[in-house]
Amino acid sequence: METDNLILELLRAIRATLDQHTDELREIRGRLGNLEHQYAGLSTRFDRMDERLARVERRLDLIEA
Repeated sequence: METDNLILELLRAIRATLDQHTDELREIRGRLGNLEHQYAGLSTRFDRMDERLARVERRLDLIEA
């Protein structure tokens, strides 16, 4: 009986730890999703800035059209 209680206690501790890790992983995934979204936005903005810079350089005859 003592062994059964010890095993149940250990299983409950493992379950609690697993639940905590699951919650942390969910938070990490959410944060990673936010970072990916922000990166995509920055990438788009840099692409546009590159196009605008090329257009300015062409207008100033700094590069060939």
